Amino acid sequence: MTEPCPVLLDVLAEIPDFRQPQGRRHPLHAILALSVCAMLCGYRSYGAIAEWGRNYGKSLTQALGFTHQKSPCAATLHTILRYVNKDEVEEKLGRWAEGVLASVAPTAPALSGVAIDGKSLRGSRKQGAPGAHLLAALGHRLGLTVAQTAVADKTNEITAVHALLESLVLVGKVVTVDALLTQRDVAQVIIEGGGDYVMVVKGNQPALHEEIAQVFEEPKLVAETIVRSTTLDGGHGRIEQRRLSASTVLEGYSQWPGLKQVFAVERVVTIKKSGDKRAEVVYGVTSVGRERAGAEQLLELVRHHWHIENQLHWVRDVTFDEDRSQVRSGNIPQVMAALRNTAIGIMRLAGETNIAAACRRFAAQPWSALALIGIKQKTE
Repeated sequence: MTEPCPVLLDVLAEIPDFRQPQGRRHPLHAILALSVCAMLCGYRSYGAIAEWGRNYGKSLTQALGFTHQKSPCAATLHTILRYVNKDEVEEKLGRWAEGVLASVAPTAPALSGVAIDGKSLRGSRKQGAPGAHLLAALGHRLGLTVAQTAVADKTNEITAVHALLESLVLVGKVVTVDALLTQRDVAQVIIEGGGDYVMVVKGNQPALHEEIAQVFEEPKLVAETIVRSTTLDGGHGRIEQRRLSASTVLEGYSQWPGLKQVFAVERVVTIKKSGDKRAEVVYGVTSVGRERAGAEQLLELVRHHWHIENQLHWVRDVTFDEDRSQVRSGNIPQVMAALRNTAIGIMRLAGETNIAAACRRFAAQPWSALALIGIKQKTE
């Protein structure tokens, strides 16, 4: 039996207000709800969000929770988003996403993957904003961001990932990471938290990389330990073939924490027009045993890891123009990114695949955006 799906508006109301009661003109939850709904309609900056709030009349702003005649101006939004507790915002929105994942049962039995990857807020970084590189965790299945944390710079992702993992419910999850985060202590934290990992292995782990390469250089010697799966996709003028080979030969011999299988992913991309081919091989390790995941399941987890690029980072850059945003004051860069993550996740949850088209539709029908966060339009 699944839990009831949490309502985002209720979660926003739980975020503590940093302001003194005296002089508060607009409720914090209403300002945050306004921001999310405006983003659902494709509005990008806090100035545009303030403009959106004044476009649709009193009934809509009252439904959001505002009590005054006008919704807040851009200067008010700037102040609120600058000083609101970013950690509370991230924690509440992350718990909302975890609750949604728990409430929406998968259509078929599958391993529950969570991809972790970093992204720089380039415009904010150029302006000297602190913590302009963000490390996010995205659920494979629904495309919801379940946690996010700021890091001083990209090289510190290894340090920041520990805090991110501590904020996640790891039991029953398979955490997928790229080579930068493939570290012994990261693997150990995941295992001790009750989760599993799928990690890409490259040159930053030379001994492990060499061990895996040796396994697949002479596959006939360990043929009885190997299983394989292949996918073939076409689109955008190219054909892409992936073949994953997984072996259990290093289980019990490798010193890597929790290692059950090693794998190699061979990827061949053929350009249809010219016939040119590009090939690469990527190695990896996982703590998921063969009884739970064969080659097909591992290949699916590896492929889904890149959803964090396609479903989150790319959308934030292209649809919401995040890399050109130069907000730098206080908590604004991280809070705005967290609200964008939530808006994108809500649209994914609603079944939207084209986020830009969805934003245009919500802009034409703003009450539909309010409905997604739990506000229904009153009928006369």
